[in-house]
Amino acid sequence: MATSIAKLSKSFFIKLLVGIIILPFVFWGMGDVFKGGNQNIIATIESEKVSTQEFVNYIRQINLNEEQIKSLPNTDLIEQILSQYIGRKVMALEIEKNGVVINDNALRNIIKNDKLFYKDNKFSRTEYEKFLIKSGITAPQFEANIIEQEKRRQFLSSLAGGIIIPETLIVQEFKKENQTKTIKYINLEKYHSNSKPAEEDIKKLYERNKNIFFIEFKSIQYAEIKPNLVSGSSNYDETFFKQLDVIENQVLDGKSFDETIKDNNLKKVKIDKINLKKEDQNKNKINSIPDDLFNKIYNIKSTKSPEVINLEGKYYLAEISSIERKNKLIDDPEVQEALKAQLSFKDKIEKNSSIAKDIGLGAYDGDNFKKFADDNNLEIKNYNLSNLKQNDIFGEGLVKRIFLTKDKETNLITNSTLTKTFLIFTEKTEYKKLDKSSNDYEKYEAKARLNLINKIYKTYDDSINQKYKVELNQRTIDRVKNSF
Repeated sequence: MATSIAKLSKSFFIKLLVGIIILPFVFWGMGDVFKGGNQNIIATIESEKVSTQEFVNYIRQINLNEEQIKSLPNTDLIEQILSQYIGRKVMALEIEKNGVVINDNALRNIIKNDKLFYKDNKFSRTEYEKFLIKSGITAPQFEANIIEQEKRRQFLSSLAGGIIIPETLIVQEFKKENQTKTIKYINLEKYHSNSKPAEEDIKKLYERNKNIFFIEFKSIQYAEIKPNLVSGSSNYDETFFKQLDVIENQVLDGKSFDETIKDNNLKKVKIDKINLKKEDQNKNKINSIPDDLFNKIYNIKSTKSPEVINLEGKYYLAEISSIERKNKLIDDPEVQEALKAQLSFKDKIEKNSSIAKDIGLGAYDGDNFKKFADDNNLEIKNYNLSNLKQNDIFGEGLVKRIFLTKDKETNLITNSTLTKTFLIFTEKTEYKKLDKSSNDYEKYEAKARLNLINKIYKTYDDSINQKYKVELNQRTIDRVKNSF
C-alpha cells in the first residue's frame, strides 16, 4: 500500500502532562472497517510502527463513547488522541532508557490503597473484581496500566525532585496579583484615523502590486468512488478499502484522471471555469456541486494531478484540469479596500515608530505626554489597574505590558493587528506586603514551584522532540476519522 507520511507536529511530553487519559475503560463498536487484523500503519516512532488496529484498540479503551465523538464534527479529536497515544509510547521509551522499575510489592500497595476498591474503610478484593468486570478488562491489563502510570509519575517527579524555591520567586508571584498601578492613558484610535490615503498613493501601490489582484477560474472534474462501482458491495468494508488503495497507487504511479476513472468504472462530473465564489465568468452561480465538496476540490494545489479526497465518509477522485487568472482593475471595490487598508496599516506603523523613537529619547515625560494629547486633540484618561485580569479596556496582553512599565515612564502598547494602540504613563505602583505566616505565602510558593517545574518540563520536552523521530500517515488517520 502506498503511504503518504507527514511530519507530526510534536510536543508530546507536555500533552501527556496535561491530558493523560486513564481508566475506567469503555468499549464500543466502530463498524467493520478496521476489524479482522487490519495492519495499516498509522504512525512510526523511530523504527517502531504503530498499526491502525493498535491505535483503534486504544481508542476503544479511553473514556469516550461513539456518540460523543460523532457529536464533535470538524474537530481534531482523533489527531489529539493519536498525539496523546504517541506521547505515551515516547514517554515509555524514555522511561525504559532511564531504568524506572515498579516491583510487585509497590504495585500491590498502589492497588490496595486505592479508595475505589474500599468497602467498610478497607481494601476489598470483591470490589476490585467487580471493577474489572464492569470495565471489561483483565487484572493483568489493569495492572499493566497502573505500572505504566506509576512509572510515569515517578519519572516526572524525579525531574523536578528536591527543588528549593527562592523567596524572590515567591514574592514575584505575589506581586503579580497584588499591586495597583495608577496610570494615565491616551487611546490612539482617533490619532491613527486622522489621515486618509491619497489617491496618488493608492495608484502607486496598485501599480506595484497589480499582479496580486486577480480572480481565478478553475476547471474541475471529479468522480465519487462508490463501493458498488469499485467493489460490487454496498458497504465501506475491507474489500472497498483495498480497491481504494489500488486507485491511490494508480494515481501515485502517474495515471491520468481519465485513465483512472475508466479503469475503475467511475462516473465523471466536469465543471468549467468557476471561481471561488462558485461563479462562472458571466457571474452565474453554479449550484450543481455541494459547497463542502467544492471547497475540498478547489483547494487542490496542482493541476492535472488527480487526488483521492474524503468528505464525511465518502471518497472522491478529483482534479483541477486548468487554471485561468484574470486581473482585477483598480476600481474594483475589493481592490480599493485592500489598498486603503494596507496604506492605513503602513501609516500606523510609521506613526507608532515615531512615537516609540521619541519615547526612547525621553521625549514623553509627564508634561510632554499632555502636550501630545493637546496637539492632537486627544483625551487623557485616568485609570487604576489592580490585577492582570482587569482587561476591560486594554485586553490581557496589553495589561501585562502596562504592569511591566516602571513608574514615571511612558510606554506605547499595541496588539499585533494595531487595532488597539495606547500611549500610557505610569504615575505610581503600590504593592501589598506578603506575610510569611499567612496561607497566601503557601499559595504563592506553590505557584512559584509550579512555574519552575513547568520550565523544567518544557526544557525536557524540547530535548525529547529532538531525540525521537515521529511520523504519521495522514491518509490512514482520515480513514479512522471517517469510520465513526
